[in-house]
Amino acid sequence: MNPNESKTIIDKLVSEASGIIFGKQHTIRLAFACLIARGHLLIEDLPGVGKTTLAHVLAKLLGLDFSRVQFTSDMLPADILGVSVYERDSGAFHFHPGPVFSQMVLADEINRATPKTQSALLEAMEERQVTIEGQTHQLPSPFFVIATQNPTFQIGTFPLPESQLDRFLMRIELGYPDQQAERALLASQDRRELVPALQAVISSSQLAELQSTVESIHVSDAVLNYVQNIIAISRQSGDFVTGLSPRAGLALIRSAKAWALMQGREHVLPDDIQAILPSVVSHRLRSTTTDSFNDSNGLDKLLSVAVP
Repeated sequence: MNPNESKTIIDKLVSEASGIIFGKQHTIRLAFACLIARGHLLIEDLPGVGKTTLAHVLAKLLGLDFSRVQFTSDMLPADILGVSVYERDSGAFHFHPGPVFSQMVLADEINRATPKTQSALLEAMEERQVTIEGQTHQLPSPFFVIATQNPTFQIGTFPLPESQLDRFLMRIELGYPDQQAERALLASQDRRELVPALQAVISSSQLAELQSTVESIHVSDAVLNYVQNIIAISRQSGDFVTGLSPRAGLALIRSAKAWALMQGREHVLPDDIQAILPSVVSHRLRSTTTDSFNDSNGLDKLLSVAVP
């Protein structure tokens, strides 16, 4: 699939999604960039701004098998992964797959579950497989996790550990709609009622083609130098507890390739790095001054790194 064909398909995906989620086209583009780059997506924001609706829209438009898991404080790992049950008739244990065995899994309010339950997704997100009682089970292909997360200052939340956060290629926020988008939202039908009527825009084979095309996008030495400079500043500036890891650098490159493809190009520009940088690194960098993620001052310093 050439870049122009890819751009046409992605533009249609974004257009269809924007008909449900008003006034958030850039955020929707980031979400699609994450998925075609084979990444998992974390959506963090206040309740009621459309996080769950966006996840449903993405699944419908991509034509993927979808399961939703509502995370709660009393949930166990087996509720996600599945369990082996003894069957008297056969005299043997049989594995009953959990909701993680879907092409797209919505981990709704993931930070309302305990760290033990959160960790059940670690192997699935990294290796596309789960190991239960010594037996490895492969997950469907493609496989995506979209997790929603409420702000950590809200009651009943458990912060995601760094190892879990690092499994997400991107973290995005929806935020409040602007005045025009909110007026259209208030004057129209409930957007959630429109989601079931959405039709898939692409097939699984076309999604696989898009993902393969992303891998073929060219990254020049100059762009690689630019990414390395950003990584070096994150480690040396003193603004962050720890700098960006090599895996974070690979995430930057993969995301920038996807963004370049969405613009109909066969090569990555520094502008592509700038466009995706906050979404890729904000959940990976803890500020030394505020002891929190998403430090705007530190991110501004990374965005101001000069292009070689």
